[in-house]
Amino acid sequence: MERFIENYSGQEFDLVIIGGGITGAAVAYDAALRGLSVALVEKQDFGCATSSATSKLIHGGFRYLANFEFGLVRESLRERRNLENIAPNFVYPLPCIFTCYNQRLSNDFIAVATGMFVYDLLSYDKGRTWDKGKAIPSHRIISPAEALRLEPNIRPGGLKGCGIQYDCASLFPERLTLAFIRSAVKAGARVANYARVEEFLASDGHVHGVKVRDVIAGRTMEVRGKLTVNCGGPWADIVLGLLEGPAGEKKLRRSEGIHIITRKIINDHLIACIGRSGGHFFLIPWRGHTLIGTTDKEYIGDPDEYRVTRKAITELIDEVNSGFGKEPLKYEDVLHAYGGLRPLVEDQTKGVYESSRKYEIHDNGREGFEGLITVEGGKYTTSRNLAENAMKMIGRKLNRSLGRCETANRHLAGCEIDDIGRFVSDAVQKNGDFDSRTVDWMARHYGTEFNSVLDLARNDRALAETLDADGELLAQAVFAVREEMALTLKDVIMRRTGLGGLGHPGDDVIRKVAGVVAAELGWDDERREKEISQANEALTLPG
Repeated sequence: MERFIENYSGQEFDLVIIGGGITGAAVAYDAALRGLSVALVEKQDFGCATSSATSKLIHGGFRYLANFEFGLVRESLRERRNLENIAPNFVYPLPCIFTCYNQRLSNDFIAVATGMFVYDLLSYDKGRTWDKGKAIPSHRIISPAEALRLEPNIRPGGLKGCGIQYDCASLFPERLTLAFIRSAVKAGARVANYARVEEFLASDGHVHGVKVRDVIAGRTMEVRGKLTVNCGGPWADIVLGLLEGPAGEKKLRRSEGIHIITRKIINDHLIACIGRSGGHFFLIPWRGHTLIGTTDKEYIGDPDEYRVTRKAITELIDEVNSGFGKEPLKYEDVLHAYGGLRPLVEDQTKGVYESSRKYEIHDNGREGFEGLITVEGGKYTTSRNLAENAMKMIGRKLNRSLGRCETANRHLAGCEIDDIGRFVSDAVQKNGDFDSRTVDWMARHYGTEFNSVLDLARNDRALAETLDADGELLAQAVFAVREEMALTLKDVIMRRTGLGGLGHPGDDVIRKVAGVVAAELGWDDERREKEISQANEALTLPG
């Protein structure tokens, strides 16, 4: 991929998209696939904020049944299947155990069993997967004794019953977002990270594009478009704040969600529990560790200043200890923590936990700014469908017939795999010069492009060094810079590879990767040390 702003010659696009999270990426892909000329700009790195702060799930939203949001649940379950189909190397069925202690209605065994039955009805097409190995079974009720046999750390006292249902795990949300970006580029879109919008190009009540600063080169340029789509997520209102008038006065409600990673304290099932606050939290098996989350707490302040705090981690630990485990979890058990902000589109609920994960596609022409559309809210799972719905308004505003949406009917770039089990098995068998762990990781995370990474290591054996227990290679850092538009050390460690996904990988690994990235990007010693310092800060738990 190439950053288009480095060689931009001033042409007008049909669509200029602000924001390179999953929403912007999905809109860019759908639009480019329908023949529109598209430019996407992201002020930091692709998928670096809300899109990377997920529970690593692709799910229907079981808890939304309590709010009778059957339409949202059905949409989510349909999109769960679509993502299984178009991204088979990233999305996998995951068994989930719901524990029932009859403490409240949402935790009552009969209510949960009824919810599972409805969930299965709403996911009636869950077996219609392209890869038959991805078909999701129906739920089943299990006894407390069976639940404790499967997951011994479930709290036994007061356990009335359990049920197992299936949702999906998202192997690497950052790389799944990148797959949408790469798919958009393959379809003709032009994209750039580290390209910050500084103002709108507007005159006579019409938006004609944006003024963008190339954060890397330090220069500013105008990117013109017939339509501009604001996909700023938690920053959507701040983007609108660059305008004057009612459109620039709208304020979003933001919800903080954090996650922690600990040593392995569960086996192979997601475990859903309810804490003393009444909200659900999940314990999720992930890379031989346990991922715990999420929180839902209103965030007041500048989203650019958001950081995970020790207080937020402690509150989550207390919540977990109130509803799970035979031994209390301690702060010292936390290996890594990450968090992000969710944009919410409604304010009628008392707390953000009760707020919907609906989305809105808003025509800012209503406030006197023709040529501008803002997309707000939503959840990762439904982003593809959100983009499909956004294209309906985009087609009307452009006065063009855009044809049918095809994004649910074809694999994402690098994901052109019919049978992921056979694909990985064949990859391991044919690449015996690498450890099977390495080939398994590469096949799943790079899909049909995995041999390009292995070839880098074959051609330079220094790049074949294994850096973690999953078998990741130094060659991935080179590939990230050359092929995936990684421009900082954090891009490589936290979003292109899994090296930072379990916490700090160690000073030796950080420095080795920094050396490779510095050589690729031409950094001097001062810049390299600055990048190392920033990576260390991002991977250090709050004191």
